[in-house]
Amino acid sequence: MDLEDTLLMMPGPVPVAPKVLRAMSKPMINHRGKEFSAMFDDCTAMLKEIFQTQNDLFTISGSGTASMEAALGCTIDKDDKVVAIENGKFGERFKDIAARYGQVVPLEFEWGQSVDLGLVEEKLAEGAKAVTMVHNETSAGIRNPAEEIGKLAKKYDALFIMDGVTSIGGDDVKVDEWGVDIAVVGSQKCVAAPPGLSMLSVNERAFEAMTKENLPYYLDLKAYKKSADKSQTPYTPAVPLFFGLQEALKIVMEEGMEARINRQATGAAAIRAAMDAMGIEMFPQLNEFSDYSNTVSAMKAPEGVNSNDIKKGMMDKGIIIAGGQNRLSGQIFRIGSMGNVAPKDIMLTIQELELVLKKLGIVNEIGPGTEAAASVLDTL
Repeated sequence: MDLEDTLLMMPGPVPVAPKVLRAMSKPMINHRGKEFSAMFDDCTAMLKEIFQTQNDLFTISGSGTASMEAALGCTIDKDDKVVAIENGKFGERFKDIAARYGQVVPLEFEWGQSVDLGLVEEKLAEGAKAVTMVHNETSAGIRNPAEEIGKLAKKYDALFIMDGVTSIGGDDVKVDEWGVDIAVVGSQKCVAAPPGLSMLSVNERAFEAMTKENLPYYLDLKAYKKSADKSQTPYTPAVPLFFGLQEALKIVMEEGMEARINRQATGAAAIRAAMDAMGIEMFPQLNEFSDYSNTVSAMKAPEGVNSNDIKKGMMDKGIIIAGGQNRLSGQIFRIGSMGNVAPKDIMLTIQELELVLKKLGIVNEIGPGTEAAASVLDTL
């Protein structure tokens, strides 16, 4: 399969614009010189707009998991309790990272099930230094109640550490307004830059909570703040990735956040409409505080069908979608609508998916899914 002809319709990494790829091929510069500092400041200013924050914002040369670990490694000591909300693979990851540093109070729901805010409040009322949650759980295609968790965290004086890796830049995420003390993003998701960088916002309350004796070395957020005040990073940055990030952020700004969010949300709505028309059931179990993800849609594999067969059928057509992770392997399939995914990409994916599903004996006719998706995308 020619990679240049492959369409990525998975929940990250996402298609990267040619001008971003070209930017990454620029000659190296002195990462301690004025040119890098100017690029660093430009990226930071654009990222603050995307995060909707006035807080400190740092870019780490490392994936989203690096920033998740920085957040917990700098704020949580061995005797500190962390309420770790889990309803998917990445909530589980947050829980596992927290266990390396403090005392985890696990709040585990079935993957794809909605968070019970009453249970969260019960755990926080017992005392905790922090609560962690994935806002947009891509492993299950569910959007969790960040605003409500922020209110509970404030009520019980706990830090709210949020994984916004696949929501910030793709959904209306109000980091400051919701009281998120530390929010994390990955470069290869809604921002549509190459993988390898992660960005996080840190407020003053979170810095005041960094009282442990031994902070991490490479992931020391105090070191990042000290360097950022000088328009620098504390350690050697991945310069080509910063070139790519800057160009990707310019594309975001040119489109405008409102339009970009609407495009991604409309794409997800079109996918859901197509699934409904084809009789495919969505995977998340929603309540009044949760919703379907605006950046990735997760569907149940029809009875008697392994979702990996659907994934393989799409791959044979040059379209990469995702299956289920870990315990959900073979049970669900997922289609991304994040980043630079365009309406034509959604339409092609649904058209080819109908052919795959017909071949597998899941649908009897071609067209209803495509027509349903088109009717939604026509609203853009």
